[in-house]
Amino acid sequence: MVRLPLTPAEVERGQRLGALLRRARGSRSMLDVALASHISPETLRKIESGRVATPAFPTIAAIADTLGLSLDAVWAEISRAERTGEDQSALPVTRHPSLVS
Repeated sequence: MVRLPLTPAEVERGQRLGALLRRARGSRSMLDVALASHISPETLRKIESGRVATPAFPTIAAIADTLGLSLDAVWAEISRAERTGEDQSALPVTRHPSLVS
């Protein structure tokens, strides 16, 4: 199967996703988050660096669950910056209400 090249918007969205996940991970090690998410540390590194701009949904769902993020919040944050042109690094990380203590 041949993959079509990513659009610039898809690449930017992947970079915003990676930045969001890095911020949400905070001081937790990449290894701990990857293992808890049942993915390889290399996969998490590629997603966080933006090298994998369109990761599989189950992968993002697993990482979000590990980090206490709702998928709705993840999508809202990465698409909000797309709609408004905001600097993603300035946006807060929204935690899933049921996972916040």
